[in-house]
Amino acid sequence: MLEGLLFDLDGTLTITDPLHYRVWREVLGEHDIELDEPFYRARIGGRLNPDIVRDLLPELTPEASNQFIEHKEARFRALAGGLTALPGLDQLLAWTDAQGLARALVTNAPGENARFMLKVLGLESAFRTVILGEDAPAGKPDPLPYRIALERLNIASEAALAFEDSPSGIRSAVAAGIPTVGIASMHGADELLSHGALMVISDFNDTRLWELLQFRG
Repeated sequence: MLEGLLFDLDGTLTITDPLHYRVWREVLGEHDIELDEPFYRARIGGRLNPDIVRDLLPELTPEASNQFIEHKEARFRALAGGLTALPGLDQLLAWTDAQGLARALVTNAPGENARFMLKVLGLESAFRTVILGEDAPAGKPDPLPYRIALERLNIASEAALAFEDSPSGIRSAVAAGIPTVGIASMHGADELLSHGALMVISDFNDTRLWELLQFRG
C-alpha cells in the first residue's frame, strides 16, 4: 500500500532546465568552455555543483570553486522569479493530503535555491521533510538522499513512489528501492526508462499516473 510520495525539485516540481542551461552557458563561457544541450544533459543536469565544477574546472581552488558556484546560483535566482509549478501538481499535493500520505522533497539543489524556488511556487509549507544534497555525505545518483528521506518518513521503500526528471535522480531513487516515475522535462522518455523509471509522464495530469496511484493506494 502506498504511504508516501517523494519529489525531486528542479525539472520535477517546476521546469528549470532552460534557465540552468542558459546560466551554465554564461558562466562557463567566462572560462572559455562552450556548452550545448547534449553536453548539458550528459555532464551537468542532475549533478551536484561541486562535482560539476571539479569535473569541468579542475584548476579552480576550493575557494574559487565556491565563488564560482555562488555566482552561478545567484544568476539563476535573478532569472527564476517567474517559475510556475508543473501542471497537476496542486491536485496531486491535495490528493496526498486527502489520503493522509507522507511527503518529502529530495533534491541536489543548494539550500538557498531550494528555499527560493519553493517560495516562488508558493510551496514553502508543502514539505515538512526536505533532504538537500548538502545534507548527505553523497548526493544523487547515490541512493543515500532517498534512504535518508525514507528513514525520516518512517516508511519502507516499496510503500513509496518517487518523481524524478534526470537519469541521476532516477538511479538514486531506484537504487534506494523506490518505484520511480520519470518526468520528461529535459530528457526523453526512452532515456529515463532505460535508467529504471516505471513510466514517463510530461506532467502530473497524466491519466496513467492517476491510474497507478489508485492501483497502489
